[in-house]
Amino acid sequence: MTKKQKTMSGRIVLAGILFAVLVVCEHTGRFDQTSALTQFVIYLVPYLVIGYDIIFKAFRNIRNGQVFDENFLMMLATFGAFGVQEYSEAVAVMLFYQVGELFQSYAVGKSRQSIADMMDICPEYANIEQDGRLVQVDPDDVEPGSTIVIKPGERIPLDGIVTDGESLIDTAALTGESVPRRAVVGDEIISGCVNGSGTLRVRVTKEFDDSTVAKILELVENASSKKAKVENFITRFAKYYTPVVTIAAAALAVIPPLLFGGWAQWVQRACIFLVISCPCALVISVPLGFFGGIGAASAIGVLVKGSNYLEAVAEMTTIVFDKTGTLTKGEFQVTRILPRQSDTEHMAQTEPKAERQAAEEKLLETAALGEGYSNHPIALSLREAYGKEMDMERVSGAEEIAGYGVRVQVDGKEVLLGNEKLMQKEQISYVPYDSIGTVVYVAQEGQFLGAVVISDTIKEGAKQALSDMKKIGVKKSVMLTGDREKTAQSVAQELGIDEIHAQLLPADKVSCVEQLLKNQPEKERLAFVGDGINDAPVLTRADLGIAMGSMGSDAAIEAADIVLMDDDIQKIAAIVRISRKTMRIVKQNIIFALGVKALVLLLGAFGAANMWEAVFADVGVSVIAIVNSMRTLRTK
Repeated sequence: MTKKQKTMSGRIVLAGILFAVLVVCEHTGRFDQTSALTQFVIYLVPYLVIGYDIIFKAFRNIRNGQVFDENFLMMLATFGAFGVQEYSEAVAVMLFYQVGELFQSYAVGKSRQSIADMMDICPEYANIEQDGRLVQVDPDDVEPGSTIVIKPGERIPLDGIVTDGESLIDTAALTGESVPRRAVVGDEIISGCVNGSGTLRVRVTKEFDDSTVAKILELVENASSKKAKVENFITRFAKYYTPVVTIAAAALAVIPPLLFGGWAQWVQRACIFLVISCPCALVISVPLGFFGGIGAASAIGVLVKGSNYLEAVAEMTTIVFDKTGTLTKGEFQVTRILPRQSDTEHMAQTEPKAERQAAEEKLLETAALGEGYSNHPIALSLREAYGKEMDMERVSGAEEIAGYGVRVQVDGKEVLLGNEKLMQKEQISYVPYDSIGTVVYVAQEGQFLGAVVISDTIKEGAKQALSDMKKIGVKKSVMLTGDREKTAQSVAQELGIDEIHAQLLPADKVSCVEQLLKNQPEKERLAFVGDGINDAPVLTRADLGIAMGSMGSDAAIEAADIVLMDDDIQKIAAIVRISRKTMRIVKQNIIFALGVKALVLLLGAFGAANMWEAVFADVGVSVIAIVNSMRTLRTK
């Protein structure tokens, strides 16, 4: 419990003891000879002990023009009870209301815990070497390119690449993954994780404001501002509901006595009516339910940027995937090198082996140099396959042609590297290759040199992820890729994907998603899952954008509504289950709270409900709704 909660607990205990003593005295006849003024003063003590802050808030809000809220209703109802000399009931209403508020505070604290744990990932310092010793500096002051030292047990302050050392990295705070990951020289590590047993030297690649931890914290802080439709409804409902019931209570207290007499009786009924009508159960339990759902998602390493996106996931029936880096690992390897001379069986048989090897090496060298300035996985695989030091002074004028490939000058000669569409666009006579994998066609000075086949591997768990989604009611799965039709079909067949669209430019992906959105039923939602910079427009256009947080680009993460911190698409099905459970619980609370209140309000208006039943309709319903909302915290 927090300090504030402990203080409130003490007030409740003290007021409860005083109230119990007074009730005993009242029922044993000790107050029979006591004047009404004396009883008022005696009961005022526990009332002020437990309710002074409610009265203060009510008057403060009235001064600020915010009259109609639960504090005002409680103050008005208890003042009315004092007015008709129902002193014990006035104290009881305030006491039990504060018990409900304490319970709410505890529940909110509990639901915030997993998100609060995520907020603890912010590093306090970074170690840099100065004059042979380690100095702690603010991570914000460390520039990219600098080398930092991360000792065992310390939190990684900035994104970077390991230059020295080996260790196990605890990623649980970000990904929910309990098994540590090994980090060796050359590996990328992200901020917010905890270094294990070994000391690491890391070359910083991003400023703190652009680091993984900074972006996550920003997203978490902004999550509460994006409310679900049902949350906005409850907010609007409470805004109009409270003044309506206050006016109704005033009318109940004034009009019947003018017609029939009996002021005390009708004022008491009005007070009961006010207590019953307090919308605490709704305004507390609904946001709490969504917050619990977001907390449950963060506990498994999934960042949901707002309750509106949690609501959208529950309605998702169509899911669209990017291929590379999403369904596949994005770890490309050169599997075939096909120089122009080896296109036919005759040439392959007659050409000397040494000459073929020389031709393959020359083709690979040209391709590696041509992609020398690119960080694309295909470019990295070409350079890795070449495996030699490259003189990048031989390369100039690199130009990316979106959706086609690259144009570059190598040794002063124009080199084209890309897909079949690039060869066709530049009107180059080429030999098409029917091979599973990504085929990079290479041309120099308008002459076709050959092709390099690069293959990717499907992610572990991708097939199970698709199966899980179908089990939970996702009707349609679609894959969009810039890759060739045959490669796309091979992946789709293995994973059980319903529909594919291949050989797409970035703009084509947006068009495909727009067409799918046009054809889907009104109350159903479409989600797109991607990781690359070129996926950002599609992530924004879809009803729901889901991005890879570990390997994904910054642009994709910012454009997405949900981020998978460990790139595990199997967690999508888990998020759907969490969101649907959250929506069920929220709807249960709304129906239960409104149903009970409507019934007891009716009974109260006709004098069939007393103040104790009113307390149950307010505090009791609130507590039950809060307990129900806390079920969203459980991920199973």
